[in-house]
Amino acid sequence: MNRITCHITEKEEGLRLDQVLKEASGLTRSEVQKWIKEGKAVLEPGRMVRANYHVKSGETITFSWEEKGELVLVPQNLPLHILYEDDDMIVINKERGMVVHPGFGNPDGTLVNALLYHCGDSLFQASEDPIRPGIVHRLDKDTSGVMVAAKSARAFPVLKEEIASHEAQRHYVALVHGQMEGNTGVIRLPLGRSTKDRMKWDVEPKTGKPAVTHYRVLEFMPSYSYLELKLETGRTHQIRVHMAHIGHPVVNDPLYGWKKDHFPIEGQALHSWTLDLKHPVTGEPMHFEAPLPEDMKLCLAMARKRE
Repeated sequence: MNRITCHITEKEEGLRLDQVLKEASGLTRSEVQKWIKEGKAVLEPGRMVRANYHVKSGETITFSWEEKGELVLVPQNLPLHILYEDDDMIVINKERGMVVHPGFGNPDGTLVNALLYHCGDSLFQASEDPIRPGIVHRLDKDTSGVMVAAKSARAFPVLKEEIASHEAQRHYVALVHGQMEGNTGVIRLPLGRSTKDRMKWDVEPKTGKPAVTHYRVLEFMPSYSYLELKLETGRTHQIRVHMAHIGHPVVNDPLYGWKKDHFPIEGQALHSWTLDLKHPVTGEPMHFEAPLPEDMKLCLAMARKRE
């Protein structure tokens, strides 16, 4: 881990943070922005700041980053639950516990490694990033369910835009603590990276980006609620942060949940249930549904019995 401390001078007053750190670290501006987004830039005595923050004379900024190692993608014959496939796209039901793409700490064993084995080198043509070939959206490691990936260069930008613009509709199901006060609701709370823990996100009324989650109660239980959720925006950990903030954290959530959960599931009880989109080439409306996994079914059965 590399670390530098920058003492802002009068000459640097008013410059953007990413510009100052670029000059001090020798990294490219995009690399600096990446590490800032990861929470590696701290304005002493401990406040994380954004890349577009304008520095002031007398401030002290601590910045750290890891050396950029070379990640080599290796096709791996890993289990894939395929819901649909053609020459342009593949829809899969991602297993809980599988990381979507390689990175530091997860060099292989990911969904991308499995897709490379299954789809071959054509996947590299459908990409803007050689480490994430074909990937147009992601799910958290411990969130299971439906995902789509591009297999052709013509499909990639179309699918990516459908996801980014939310023309593609994604619905999730989750088991949460407590009984919701109504059958339906909308949570409108802006989200940003937590200033206390760089691994977490939080409701940030002043600096956060808009985030909207719609929910509908599928079943009320003695001490829990089973919800269907629709994202109007796609912020990191959005469902998990929103539900925790209103006092109904997702069951077994290791980051935002309650530590006393004892349910037969690794990670949060959250599942990407359905995906509706238009085919990237033909424009045909398509609907996909990922069946509820057994661990979620067990959680629901236990929740129905618990007081």
